[in-house]
Amino acid sequence: MEYLLSNRQVEAGTRFEAISELFDAWTFRHMDDIGVGPGWRCWEVGAGAPSIPAWLAGRVGESGHVLATDIDVSWLKDAPVDVRQHDIVRDEPPEGPFDLVHARLVLVHLADRDAALRTMVESLRPGGVLFIEDADPELQPLACPDERGDDERLANSVRRGFRKLLAERGADLAYGRTLPRLLREAGLTGVRADAFSPIASPACGVLETATILQVRDRLIAGGHATSGEIHHLLTTIAEGTLDLTLAPLISAWGRTPSQ
Repeated sequence: MEYLLSNRQVEAGTRFEAISELFDAWTFRHMDDIGVGPGWRCWEVGAGAPSIPAWLAGRVGESGHVLATDIDVSWLKDAPVDVRQHDIVRDEPPEGPFDLVHARLVLVHLADRDAALRTMVESLRPGGVLFIEDADPELQPLACPDERGDDERLANSVRRGFRKLLAERGADLAYGRTLPRLLREAGLTGVRADAFSPIASPACGVLETATILQVRDRLIAGGHATSGEIHHLLTTIAEGTLDLTLAPLISAWGRTPSQ
């Protein structure tokens, strides 16, 4: 089934920039703790935009290698790494093994996410690290937890509609919380996990606007919002009067057993 938030839409670039602003520092902090350094071979799965591959390239240096893959690589043209078009579910895995395999906000959207996870685990060298970050919208489903008026109620209603569209396309809206268990069941050791959830940030408004614009027609067709309601919500977001938040991003990592 077609991915709801296609990289081919012009708003995808805006979404990538907002996601980068919101989450890159969190992701990079974990990669620092994991110990990514010179000589590492890294695979960024479903990279989308170049910020993470570029950061990894700076860390592994000339003695290392970074591969960035996605089903649509149009936003990766300027990434200073090896870029390949690749479907993690359907295509053969790239030549490994890798010291690090990372995916952010990828598996939650895949119908066959279990197969994708197995592929990533099998692509690691002994002692290699799998680092998965995914959302869990059911843990915090609201756009505005401080629902104090009609504008907040409208924002929450539209967010509920968006979640329904995701679920209809096979997204698991409770996937993030399962990551520690799934990594242990895959045989990884030293599994840890934590979560990050922006409460209010201008980037949240930018991301919400771009997302709504990408799915506007589907929201209307599905009866989740009217054209007038969407116009009003976008205007309110632009005015900066809503404290918009996101579902928590759950980060989990573990190592393959050393031989």
